[in-house]
Amino acid sequence: MKITANKYVAVTYDLNVGEGEERELMEKATAEVPLKFIFGTGMMLPAFEDALKGLEVGDTFNFSIAPADAYGEYVEEHVLDLPKNIFEVDGKFDSEMIKEGNTVPMMDSNGNRMNGSVLEVKEDIIVMDFNHPLAGETLHFSGTVLDVHEPSEEEVAAMTAPAGGCNCGCDDCGSDCGDKDHNSCGCGGCH
Repeated sequence: MKITANKYVAVTYDLNVGEGEERELMEKATAEVPLKFIFGTGMMLPAFEDALKGLEVGDTFNFSIAPADAYGEYVEEHVLDLPKNIFEVDGKFDSEMIKEGNTVPMMDSNGNRMNGSVLEVKEDIIVMDFNHPLAGETLHFSGTVLDVHEPSEEEVAAMTAPAGGCNCGCDDCGSDCGDKDHNSCGCGGCH
């Protein structure tokens, strides 16, 4: 069976970023924990799906996605200095959550959810980066198609239910799909 609209798909992949010999492994979906999704339902980046369309179980793939077709270019204006006091809980700064390297779920003044990465903690300012972690990166995927079939009602329900997770088909990922072991990259709905 070929990968076409509304088919259940499971794939392994290695995701590398960078150019030439400077590529770095960012994420891996294994046979034990594959990336699972319903093709053509908006769960994945369109360019990711375009590259897989028509493949069958056992087929391998190796393709790249430019930043414009992935998570966009890196935008310096998305790096902001925020007042430290907005990170206080009950009048106390949340130093456990707000530390360099952490990704923090936030909301803008219009109620839109977004993730920000803490770049620096200063005395009165927190420097936050609201670019996607892979903004500006060319994504290089290589992997194998493990499964293609008509999804059961249970599979559709599990992958489209808005409960707790990221809706990207990665089992047991909870609410933090930014973790490298949870197939966050191809998923358009995680970030």
